Amino acid sequence: MTEATTAPATPFKDLVFSGVQPTGNLHLGNYLGAITKFVALQQSHDCIYCVVDLHAITVPQDPVQLRNSIREVTAAFIACGIDPTKHIVFNQSQVSEHAELAWVFNCTARLGWLNRMTQFKEKAGKDRENASVGLYAYPALMAADILVYRATHVPVGDDQKQHLELARDIAQKFNNDFAASIAGHGFGDAFFPLPEPLIQGPATRVMSLRDGTKKMSKSDPSDYSRINLNDDADAIAQKVRKAKTDPEALPSEEAGLASRPEADNLVGIFAALSDTDKASVLRQFGGAQFSTFKSALVDLSVEKLGPIGADMKRLMADPAHIDAILVDGSDRARVLAAQTMRSVKDILGFVSRG
Repeated sequence: MTEATTAPATPFKDLVFSGVQPTGNLHLGNYLGAITKFVALQQSHDCIYCVVDLHAITVPQDPVQLRNSIREVTAAFIACGIDPTKHIVFNQSQVSEHAELAWVFNCTARLGWLNRMTQFKEKAGKDRENASVGLYAYPALMAADILVYRATHVPVGDDQKQHLELARDIAQKFNNDFAASIAGHGFGDAFFPLPEPLIQGPATRVMSLRDGTKKMSKSDPSDYSRINLNDDADAIAQKVRKAKTDPEALPSEEAGLASRPEADNLVGIFAALSDTDKASVLRQFGGAQFSTFKSALVDLSVEKLGPIGADMKRLMADPAHIDAILVDGSDRARVLAAQTMRSVKDILGFVSRG
């Protein structure tokens, strides 16, 4: 790919963009790995949070379930503390400029860049000839999601860093290819920013409650492998109590967790939920049996997660209210996106209505 390391001279207003796919069963891993960071960013940045339903259809979806999942992710955002009145919360398909800019970026990105995207190889598997074109090209749509708002920062996990690098490469190539037109239209040295990854503190990688060597996943056949965000207090408590452990007492130092994946996972969950670190947790519980530690983890998990599940159920019982939030958010997002697309069309040389 092209190098994309030099920030454009033109100043851009700080803006955070991130999206979550509506694939159902949001769980503790999604909460600690992403949504808590979204909530925290509201205090320091203007934020746009998108339910990326266009990305969801790169693989087959049941229309009834998809509609429910869009609302469920929206409910999770709000129940976890995202304020849709101060920031923008919407679903991607209501703002057509995402798809429009994605086509421009399909014509900007190079085939070799997309061939290096590891997620397509993983998701398509061996039968790549039967994968959809959308699954192959969706990193260009992801770039459009970010850049249609000229967003400057994107909270990312390890699995999305490559896609953000591609978004930067696409932005840089567009800026280079149309430099004269960009300057001629009064945008200085660059029209698109090179979005920066936003990493807040150490990444929280939550593993399965049944196998500490596997990432917590909605696709695991055992519901006891994960805590779903819509679980009630009783379900949360039961899952924590049944979480796999080992017979040894907890160590007093982090080094003692190295060969104990289940213990390491539960200590990490406790640390994340209590906004501390593993060393502090082990200072408190080192030498204790798992029964004592699990009892404390049950209380903490129910205290932190129980209200989220209850609030999600309340919100999901009123789909019209959720839909109204999405309509309001998409109306506000469309104003920004339409402004970007008008400028892109001018830069490209399209004839428009003026």
